[in-house]
Amino acid sequence: MSEIATSSPSTSLVNAKWDVVISNGIVKSGLGFGAGVLASVLFFRRRAFPVWLGLGFGLGRAYSEGDSIFREAGIREVKA
Repeated sequence: MSEIATSSPSTSLVNAKWDVVISNGIVKSGLGFGAGVLASVLFFRRRAFPVWLGLGFGLGRAYSEGDSIFREAGIREVKA
């Protein structure tokens, strides 16, 4: 007599949005990291700051897009 736990539509929506946000974060930070490595090798004589800068830009872009995704879904609201 085991009952199967079904998730509500809102839980499924939140899980789907989190999947998109996390995958977006991985992709954007990877692209930023790669661009930073490339810039470091080509232009800055293998210094570390372009790598960290590219990673920061990638994570910031992923954060802003994730915030937008949650606002469109009505999960996160901004109080004025």
